[in-house]
Amino acid sequence: MTINDRKDALATLVLRLGLVWFIFLWAAHKIITPGQYQGLARHFDGVDLSFSQIYIAAGIQIALCLLAALGMFRIASYGGLALMHLFTVTRRWEGYLDPFALNDRGFPVNRNQVIDLAVLAAFVALLLLIHRDHFSLGGWLSRKQGRKWWH
Repeated sequence: MTINDRKDALATLVLRLGLVWFIFLWAAHKIITPGQYQGLARHFDGVDLSFSQIYIAAGIQIALCLLAALGMFRIASYGGLALMHLFTVTRRWEGYLDPFALNDRGFPVNRNQVIDLAVLAAFVALLLLIHRDHFSLGGWLSRKQGRKWWH
């Protein structure tokens, strides 16, 4: 690997671990405070979820986070996390149309939606950079065994 390959691999590693940490925190909070997520599902989607359903969703997210952190099954794990995040983004359109809205105390109420768009863009970048993701288990396997879809 050239020095530029190593820089690209390091940048991709930082991007991957940062995104995994972001999603992992949301997944862990589903386990810690499942009632909050019941309320969110009811408010945004009009569905009632049981704690068991919330725990299952959190477990799937955490499993994908672990796979992505290691760089295993990269297309599936990175893509799965990106699709989950895209689902969140599609549920909150009103905030994107008014990103500077303030509540009566002057707090920016749509700030999280703007952050969500930046995270979605980072997921797209990560997926586009899989071929530069050398500091991962999948990248290592690709170098040793040749490119395969599961790396």
